[in-house]
Amino acid sequence: MPDLALRSLGGAVITRTDALFAEAENLIVPAASEYRPATFGHVGQIYDGWETRRRRPGGSAPDASAVDRAIVRLGVPGVIHGVVVDTSWFVGNFPPTVSVEAAVVTGFPPAHEVVDADWQTIVERQPVAGDTANPIEVASRDRFTHVRLSIYPDGGVARLRVHGRGVPDPQFLDHGPFDLAALENGARISACSNMFYGSPNNLLMPGRARSMGEGWETSRRRDDGNDWVEIDLAAQGVVSLVELDTSWFLGNAPGEASVRGRDGDDGEWFEILPRTPLQPDTRHRFTVDVDRPMTQARMDIHPDGGMARCRLYGTATDAGRADLHRRWDHGETR
Repeated sequence: MPDLALRSLGGAVITRTDALFAEAENLIVPAASEYRPATFGHVGQIYDGWETRRRRPGGSAPDASAVDRAIVRLGVPGVIHGVVVDTSWFVGNFPPTVSVEAAVVTGFPPAHEVVDADWQTIVERQPVAGDTANPIEVASRDRFTHVRLSIYPDGGVARLRVHGRGVPDPQFLDHGPFDLAALENGARISACSNMFYGSPNNLLMPGRARSMGEGWETSRRRDDGNDWVEIDLAAQGVVSLVELDTSWFLGNAPGEASVRGRDGDDGEWFEILPRTPLQPDTRHRFTVDVDRPMTQARMDIHPDGGMARCRLYGTATDAGRADLHRRWDHGETR
C-alpha cells in the first residue's frame, strides 16, 4: 500500500520535541535514507534521518521514562494498515523502543493544538532493531489525519512510512468530475505484472513526474505477453477522460496501451480505451464515451516499458458517493 505520509503527497512534520543532530523532516522524504561516512557538521556526523540529543535529565544517567516525539500530518488522511520505523544507518544511536499513536484533527489548527488532540495508540511500545526497516502491522480500521512517533528515550530514526488507503473528505468530490484513479482521492493499486524499475503507486501520485524515477517502469519482456496494472478506484464512477502520461520515458515508453473497467471483483471487463499507439515523453489525453459504472480499472501496456501517470477523470455514481461518505464516517469495514 502507498505511504500516506510522504512529503510528495503533502505530508508534513508539524512539531517535534528535539532535532539537535538531524531534522525530523527527513522522516517523510520519499527516497530511501543515504549515508556518507565521515561527513561531519557543527553537531557531528550528518545523518539522513531524525536524530535527537542524548537525554541526561537530573544527572549523568539516562532517564528511562524520557521520550522524544514527532507529529506528522498525513498528506492523505486515511486508514492505516501498517507502519515502518526505519532505523537505517543508525547503529549505536537508534531508540531501543518505539510506539505510534494516531488522531483525527479537523481543519488546519496550529501545532500546539494538535499536540492536545485525542491520540489513539495504533502501535504499542515495542523494541526495534538498529539499521533495520522495522515493519509493524496496524489493526485499527479507523480513519486518521495525523500520526505521532514516540522514541524511548532518544536516538535516531531514518524514515517513518505510514502505509494505508486514503479516505478523502467527500465534500471535495461532489462538485464535478475528479480523478477516480488518484491516490489522494482514495484509489489504490491492487495488482501489477511487474515493477522492476519503479513502483506502480507512482502512477497515481499527484502532480507531474519530475524524472523517470517518479514513474512506473517494468523490465524488458522477452516473450509474447504484455505488462499491466490494476487499480481499485476511489469510488464507483463513470469515466469520461483518460490521461496516459509517458513524460521522461524516451527510449522505454510503451508502444501501445489500452484501458478496461469492471464493476466489482466478479464483474466482466469492458473496454474504456481501445489499444492505442503512444508516443514517448508525451502527455496523452483521450475522451471516452462509455456510460457504464466501474469500481476497478486495468491498464495494459504493450509490450512493456514505463508510464509516469495514469488519470481516469469522471463522476461518482450515487452508490459511489454513498460509499465515500460511509468510509469518511466509519473508516474501513472490509
